[in-house]
Amino acid sequence: NLISLFIGWELTSVISFLLIGFKRESAEARRGALQALIVTGGGGLALLIGLVLLGTAAGSMELSQILTSTTLHESPWYAGFTILILIGCFAKSAQFPFHFWLPGAMNAPTPASAYLHSATMVKAGIYLLLRLYPVLGETLLWQNTLLAIGLITMLMGAAFALRQRDLKAALAYSTISQLGILVALISLPHGEGLKAALIGILAHSLYKAALFLVVGAVDHSAGTRQLDKLGGLARSMPGWT
Repeated sequence: NLISLFIGWELTSVISFLLIGFKRESAEARRGALQALIVTGGGGLALLIGLVLLGTAAGSMELSQILTSTTLHESPWYAGFTILILIGCFAKSAQFPFHFWLPGAMNAPTPASAYLHSATMVKAGIYLLLRLYPVLGETLLWQNTLLAIGLITMLMGAAFALRQRDLKAALAYSTISQLGILVALISLPHGEGLKAALIGILAHSLYKAALFLVVGAVDHSAGTRQLDKLGGLARSMPGWT
């Protein structure tokens, strides 16, 4: 059901707000938490309107019935609800121009970062794009928007990742780049990129979560995540190499 989906969607925003702001004595953590809530919550409002319009056009709020509809592309509301749903998905999955909230979320504890940046939170938008592809895809609006936003996000995230000295920030921007790749794959016509996107979701969740946990271990042991200060660990921490 679309309304149940939206409730679960917004609960992830609330939970991520609490996790990012876990270190409440830190002004940076509080700022990052509020920024994430505003961006993803604002995108959620656009998504809610889009889902209501989608359900109205399809004559049902049940996904099982919506996914069997063959007339949504011809609806006069198609462009409206598609754009609103895309805004919600882009905000949740840190696509350009909503990408800036994700690096700010790196103030969360390491296990929360693994959740936010790899496994669940940022994949919600990708999931919904895949879920609604059968009824919203295969149009120029869908293909051109997703391809353009996905490629811009991919290139921008990769470029910013190369400039980072904080290990968590580098991983956060590389996550943004990977999410852009997934969005671009979903844009391809005739479902040519769907299998690659599904494999990419699984692979990214596994390796990026592990990388964040490794960064947490490095930070805990060395007392810093700054690349400039992590040289020579083989000599200063031989037991950990």
